[in-house]
Amino acid sequence: MIRVLVVDDEQVTADAHAAYVARVDGFEVAGIAHTGGEALRLITESVRPGGTAITLVLLDMHLPDRNGLDVCRSIRAARLPIDVIAITAERDLPLVREALSVGVVQYLIKPFGFPAFAEKLASFAAYHARLASHGPPTTQAEVDSALSALRRSGGTTLPKGLAPDTLAAITARLSFEHRAFSATELSEQNGLSRVTARRYLEHLADIGQVRRSSRHGGAGRPEIEYRWIR
Repeated sequence: MIRVLVVDDEQVTADAHAAYVARVDGFEVAGIAHTGGEALRLITESVRPGGTAITLVLLDMHLPDRNGLDVCRSIRAARLPIDVIAITAERDLPLVREALSVGVVQYLIKPFGFPAFAEKLASFAAYHARLASHGPPTTQAEVDSALSALRRSGGTTLPKGLAPDTLAAITARLSFEHRAFSATELSEQNGLSRVTARRYLEHLADIGQVRRSSRHGGAGRPEIEYRWIR
């Protein structure tokens, strides 16, 4: 599971983002913080012996006690293996550039709905899985593959009939389970029809996130299976 710390000074907004996280398979809420100081305290506790690791921080840029960029700088200065997605209403390009310079991996502008949020988490799940499977990238291809995963789903238009939240759930399942799925198996586990599951799998194959192959061994025609590209 990718454990997420939600940081926002507005209680209603923080709760809404936490509810969004809980709706995406492969993610769970590690905690909620309303100030930069509280966020850093929870992060520090998470890396102590016996603490439960935090993988991702959803970070508001404007907090009552400090700027979100300062929180990100503190995470980077401590060399913690924690990624940050900036969530803010701020559209100023200099701030965007500064956020990227201090290690923010994605930038999500308020207001947004669940589909846009789910797309961001789906692409982050792909990025995280590729880095986790390879360890520190050692080839240009591995680096390019990991970085492209962050940008592949976000901001794109899905084929008609495909929903971002369902795509996020399927992406999380495929990227975290070390095996291939047929459309039938995926449909059973995700509550979809076989035809619908196959449409999502074919979309992921078309954009290069899964690999198609034939599964032999049973009676009748070979079945197509889909495996996450690590």
